[in-house]
Amino acid sequence: MELTLEQLAKVQRPIDAATGLPNAAYTSGECFALERDAVMAPTWAAIAFTDSIPERPFAQPVDFMGLPLLVVRDRHGALRVFHNVCSHRGMKLVSEPTEVKGLITCRYHCWAYATSGELKATPHFGGVERHHAGGFDNAAHGLKIVRSAVFMGILFVNLSGDGPDFDQHTAALRHRAEELLHPGGWAQLAPGITDARLTLTAPCNWKLAVENYCEAYHLPWVHPELNSYSRLEDHYCFLSDSFAGQGSLAYRGSDIAGAHLPRVAGWPADRLHVAEYPTLYPNVLLGFQADHAFAILLTPEAPDRTREELRIFYVGEGATEDAYRACRAATLAAWRLVFEQDLNAVEQLQLGRASPGYRGGVFPPAMDTATHHFHAWVAARLAARLQTLSAPRPSAASSPV
Repeated sequence: MELTLEQLAKVQRPIDAATGLPNAAYTSGECFALERDAVMAPTWAAIAFTDSIPERPFAQPVDFMGLPLLVVRDRHGALRVFHNVCSHRGMKLVSEPTEVKGLITCRYHCWAYATSGELKATPHFGGVERHHAGGFDNAAHGLKIVRSAVFMGILFVNLSGDGPDFDQHTAALRHRAEELLHPGGWAQLAPGITDARLTLTAPCNWKLAVENYCEAYHLPWVHPELNSYSRLEDHYCFLSDSFAGQGSLAYRGSDIAGAHLPRVAGWPADRLHVAEYPTLYPNVLLGFQADHAFAILLTPEAPDRTREELRIFYVGEGATEDAYRACRAATLAAWRLVFEQDLNAVEQLQLGRASPGYRGGVFPPAMDTATHHFHAWVAARLAARLQTLSAPRPSAASSPV
């Protein structure tokens, strides 16, 4: 893996002296694996939309960068996330989405678990027809839970188990969004039943999808339609510890599309054409407009492939009814055009990472503030992990017996 502390230090320089992440960070399978533990695990990464888990007892396997996880909904509607592995011999517990009618049972030796993760059955554990054994504590061998939280219909996990409190992690983002939404705005956002979903495969590393979303510099050439009403000069950047993004002072997409939808009550009247697009690090892209919001979940599938799942949230239950269906369809079509236009751009960026002639590029301070912020955020976490891996370990001779 061609990734060094020296390279990562250059990324973390001030923007006018920094270079971007090296090519290996986008092409190396070893780096892809490292990022799961160094970048994703210590914080809160998104793994699924909650509406993808049926509203009944259900077990949904999720592969997250090679790690088998299991999302379980119990009969009360509560969601939990576990490591998708049986405590007995380590077999992957659930391979296909499945309704849970009683217990979740391993196919190898039929050890079985409740939706709470509790180990309930160990057949023949003590010998044929003897299902218990003295000294074995079922409570100590249940499924291993993963910290989880839900925000905007997205299920997040903290794989390391020692990340910040989730409310703390999202506090600055929520505060910024509420400058437009106001605190009561969250309750007004309703997931659309129709014309509210889109799934794309981006032929690129997940970080390129984030970087592309962080800046408006490419609008005139990649998104000429969008740039006609939300121009490059109408955009600005913003930064925080856990997110960065761009905003527009002249978003009129709904007017252009003829999508006259209900607006958020309390949205500032003098900012009706303001829209903001933060990336909640590491892998959620958000959009806030006066008449709808959206979330995009980026799932890294390989160093050069990322799944992008979109959900649009409309304002109030009325906006999800048939009377507004044409408006919803126009809104989805407008965003589909934008996001599909991005696919070719990020694919070419990925292909460019195969060239030794590219060594991280540069960041124009007037245009790439948010992009550099994201690069530096990733680089700091990769550097911390490389330092840990390279730290000298006590020799066998000096280790306590």
